[in-house]
Amino acid sequence: MIRKRLGDLLVESALITEEQLATTLKSKNEDEKLGDALLREGFITEQQLIEVLEFQLGIPHINILQYPVDQEVIQLIPRDLAKRYQVLPFRKDGNKLFVAMSDPLDYFAIEEMRMATGLQIMPGIATKDALFRMITKHYDLQESIEQVLDDFSPEEDIEDAGITDEDAPIVRMVNQIIANAVAQRASDIHFDPQEAEVTVRYRVDGMLKTERSLPKYMQNTLIARIKIMGNLNITESRLPQDGRIKMHVNYKPIDIRISSLPSVYGEKIVMRILDISSSLGQLEKIGFSSANLATFTSMIEKPNGIVLVTGPTGSGKSSTLYAALNHLNQEEVNIITIEDPVEYQLQGINQVQVKEEVGMTFASGLRSILRQDPDIIMIGEIRDQETAEIAIRASLTGHLVLSTLHTNSATAALTRLIDMGIEPFLISSSLTGVVAQRLVRKVCRDCAKSQAPSSREIEIMRKANIEIETIQRGTGCSSCGMTGYRGRLAIHEVLPIDDYIKELIMKASSFMEIQHYVQESGMRFLLEDGLANVAQGLTTTEEVFRVASLN
Repeated sequence: MIRKRLGDLLVESALITEEQLATTLKSKNEDEKLGDALLREGFITEQQLIEVLEFQLGIPHINILQYPVDQEVIQLIPRDLAKRYQVLPFRKDGNKLFVAMSDPLDYFAIEEMRMATGLQIMPGIATKDALFRMITKHYDLQESIEQVLDDFSPEEDIEDAGITDEDAPIVRMVNQIIANAVAQRASDIHFDPQEAEVTVRYRVDGMLKTERSLPKYMQNTLIARIKIMGNLNITESRLPQDGRIKMHVNYKPIDIRISSLPSVYGEKIVMRILDISSSLGQLEKIGFSSANLATFTSMIEKPNGIVLVTGPTGSGKSSTLYAALNHLNQEEVNIITIEDPVEYQLQGINQVQVKEEVGMTFASGLRSILRQDPDIIMIGEIRDQETAEIAIRASLTGHLVLSTLHTNSATAALTRLIDMGIEPFLISSSLTGVVAQRLVRKVCRDCAKSQAPSSREIEIMRKANIEIETIQRGTGCSSCGMTGYRGRLAIHEVLPIDDYIKELIMKASSFMEIQHYVQESGMRFLLEDGLANVAQGLTTTEEVFRVASLN
């Protein structure tokens, strides 16, 4: 009955259609709740679901990230019970215990909490993400760090700190720092040694934020534990090292790349988190506009030629290439990649890791790949003239070559290749197209509010031939960690190489000449593509101008 009423309420509220409800009821698992199934299908947001439940059940919505949670109240409910039912106590008033829950209809959980505490349980609704983050922070991470600080002596040797014992406090603390980062959807964890402390920072949606500071005397043991996890040499602290960890966090496979770098105050460690379960994106979900998607798909479906994806580090180039490979991955084609490093391991694709210390460079690996009867080759990055020349020759001998290049725009890639020393006739005969890409943060769907654009925004939009009446901005909620943004999308400029551009390349024309031609021919630049996403309510003008500039 509850499920049916919830579905009817959502339809009455015009949040979903009858067809969407019927589709979800048909596709959902037997033991899956209707609300969870609708979220999985993307028909509603968690905030919309909470609002309907709040209205239907009269249970308040708790923005748990904004509550000052009392550690003494936290201890009233055991850690195992909190994790099993995803509940968090946040306030006690007399014999009433106020608890945030993702499912306030779970009467088994409420009864068990009542038995464990002897208090009357007052449930509130909170988002799953917010609960997961707060439970990790207040139960696991807090407990581990407090235990390490209590048990750890500043004079303690690394050998005595139990860095290989899975139950040791330092081991649990590192695991919880990683789990907390995954819960916050962080892409990187930074351990920054300072003069008097070690700062732990997370990069979430492209932005770094300080998570906590640890005492300086824990630095050596902490770094040694991370190095052991990544099979690095713990006695070597003067040279940079790279390693890799495979682990499961909350039943999800996580791949972590580790990089250590000697600094003035000790070794700085950066851990790049690669979520294997969400890595194989589809081209349709990367953020291409329909016109750009059609152009890019036609480029990569050609039997030969070079397709380049350009942009700075961290602009999602690798993800776009992996999505392209995923699109092209068929039984009848032989796909080989050469990467430094191999970020994600793809089923059915042969991947080669660059190892310069043994002579396996991009250029030497590429020569060997050409003897392996490939149809499609992906080169992690074109760094030098030798790699570029072999890639071009591979494309001229009937192979499709996908690669990345570090340039600021699509047209700059053409002049960059000429600057590398590649003959213009080779570029014009081999290059199929170039895509420039940046990542912008998406407005959080749960707290997005419509606003009137400023006069400056209206003026900018008019220059881009975009009419706009309202824009979307996030006000901040528990889903987005009070930032107003959640997740990222890519903005693009897609440049197919036509006959006239080939002529310009052959003449070794300047960047400005090529730029002028593509502008006249109607190519949408990064800024314009970003502003089109602003008009659709997906991002903000501040985000677009953070990553793209006026041409």
